[in-house]
Amino acid sequence: MLSEKIIQKPAKRKFDVNEIRKDFPILNLQINGKPLCYLDNAATTHKPDIVIEGTKHYYTHENANIHRGLHFLSEAATQSYENARLKVKEYINAMSSSEIIFVRGATEAINLVAATMGNGKFIGEGDEIIVSNMEHHANIVPWQMLCERVGAKLKVIPINDNGELILEEYDKLLNEKTKMVSIVHISNSLGTINPIKEIIDRAHKFNVPVLIDGAQTVQHSRVDVQDLDCDFFVFSGHKVFGPTGIGVLYGKTSYLNQLPPYQGGGDMIRTVSFDQTTFDGLPNKFEAGTPNIVGGIGLGVALLYINSFDINDIIEYETKLLEYATEKLLSINGLKIIGTAKEKASVISFVIDGIHSYDIGTMLDTYGIAIRTGHHCSQPTMKRFGVSATARASFVLYNTFEEIDRLYNGLLKIKKMMA
Repeated sequence: MLSEKIIQKPAKRKFDVNEIRKDFPILNLQINGKPLCYLDNAATTHKPDIVIEGTKHYYTHENANIHRGLHFLSEAATQSYENARLKVKEYINAMSSSEIIFVRGATEAINLVAATMGNGKFIGEGDEIIVSNMEHHANIVPWQMLCERVGAKLKVIPINDNGELILEEYDKLLNEKTKMVSIVHISNSLGTINPIKEIIDRAHKFNVPVLIDGAQTVQHSRVDVQDLDCDFFVFSGHKVFGPTGIGVLYGKTSYLNQLPPYQGGGDMIRTVSFDQTTFDGLPNKFEAGTPNIVGGIGLGVALLYINSFDINDIIEYETKLLEYATEKLLSINGLKIIGTAKEKASVISFVIDGIHSYDIGTMLDTYGIAIRTGHHCSQPTMKRFGVSATARASFVLYNTFEEIDRLYNGLLKIKKMMA
């Protein structure tokens, strides 16, 4: 079993960014002779020592396949993996750990739901699926593929100039033909925090299930799927200080029991013959083959790490970072922020007159500053605001005000250089 040092519920720590930064070894890197200033957290977050130690512990003390082995290593690995599932259940307050399906990431989770709901029982010809104009491609393309396969229609909630959903238009889209609503909680390209509880309540009046894309949520705020009453919730491990290649699909038992398996293979069956196969119960039914065992364990440790702090302290600190960065960047002549919703997470997308976002990102890298540039897998959102790409800075609990100053000063140098 994973060592008690790693799996024990940590005592609450005082929020101190200087101490927190010591937990992340990669932050000590020098890039182009300058200290790393990592502001690309919406793409992926770095890993604390405790997560690195947890994955190393599995490989050095427990490495074995899970669920079917009777020997010591297999039983130890199985317990660590299932303990991780329990940690996810507790973190998002699911009713049962069997409602937690481990997948490769939020993208696969959405694909799983879209593929299995198109079996003729839930979504068919003439039915409608609602998404929004601020979705990541991962929450558009799977539903488009489903629509093409079964003859359904994709409907889109528009957004206003601030990057907020126009809920009056959402109400107009909901009707007896609506069979699914799939909405991002926090936009990766705008930072907008959507009123998902209200969105869910409105859909449920039409008995419509709702999937929430929480890829940008779990690292920034508290999640309670029972309070939200969402039917599905997805997120990725690597955006919440865990490993890559692991993610979570939460689904209400009532839906998961009705959906068919997504893939076939080992560990998702009860019996197999050439005449008929019967499938296992939840969550095994959706976890064919050898899973990302170490990824699941690492994700569980990452959630413990976040829980070592008061989530309200994280929210308060990141809000201050966002406010400080917004004020600093808006003082730069010619800079425009794309996405100015009243409710925002710590993400800032911006453009600067006369300078392409790729040039901004490339030149900032020479100063050791890492940001994201491009369409952020959100091309319809870029089109809505009349831009092809933006530069994006995104902050988490280990970022500092000094790093924002470095970003600000770097942008001033770039403006002067490109004048």
